[in-house]
Amino acid sequence: MTEKNDKKIALVTGAGRGIGKSIAELLASKGHHVICVSRSASSCGAVSDAINAGGGSAQSLAVDVADKGAVKAACEQLLEQHGNIDILVNNAGITRDGLLFRMSDEAWDDVISTNLSSCFSWIKHLARPMTRKRWGRIINISSVIGLTGNAGQANYAAAKAGMLGLTKSLAKEFAARNVTVNAVAPGFISTDMTAELDEQQKKAIVGVIPMKRMGTAEDIAHTTAFIASEEAGYITGQVFTVDGGMVM
Repeated sequence: MTEKNDKKIALVTGAGRGIGKSIAELLASKGHHVICVSRSASSCGAVSDAINAGGGSAQSLAVDVADKGAVKAACEQLLEQHGNIDILVNNAGITRDGLLFRMSDEAWDDVISTNLSSCFSWIKHLARPMTRKRWGRIINISSVIGLTGNAGQANYAAAKAGMLGLTKSLAKEFAARNVTVNAVAPGFISTDMTAELDEQQKKAIVGVIPMKRMGTAEDIAHTTAFIASEEAGYITGQVFTVDGGMVM
């Protein structure tokens, strides 16, 4: 646990399950107050309830991150309540896979709005108090697909690559104010989504991973927690690939 005066206010989007849930739980275990955000009130509520029951400090907030107006209203509410958010983790994301000629405009727009535009919205409304305080951590959870591309995922790859460009640009904008902006690019991670794959699909995936196994949500959470720490204060504009050696 951190010392009491090291307690920060952290916000994690997509915190209702998978990687976001693990990040929220680990940040809470470090002594931070965690705001768990997801579109489903029941999922983020269950995570915050579990954190509080375990002796941590958390609250939940149901927000559709693709809704710019809803994000702005949520940020205004949270800043009024807490004064500032110290750690922002943009993790919420969806997939709407399909080959380009079969991809609908909706599938493109939904993924870009949820995975990329949401980052812009949260940062725009929460970063100014960080710059005034001269302390902040912004961490965007991207994907190795944003670095390599993937057939059938043009929308997802574009969004995740866009997150990396956003990360590097804002790192330059905020550096003088001691606000760091970094990205984590997970590889194949064992989640509810990958659990639906059949054995042949899983074998094919593991075959391209040098470490010959999928990662865990905890692997991503530990990397994120380090970037969010005081010890990472001189690291900004970086992309941390956590992928078992897929991208070198």
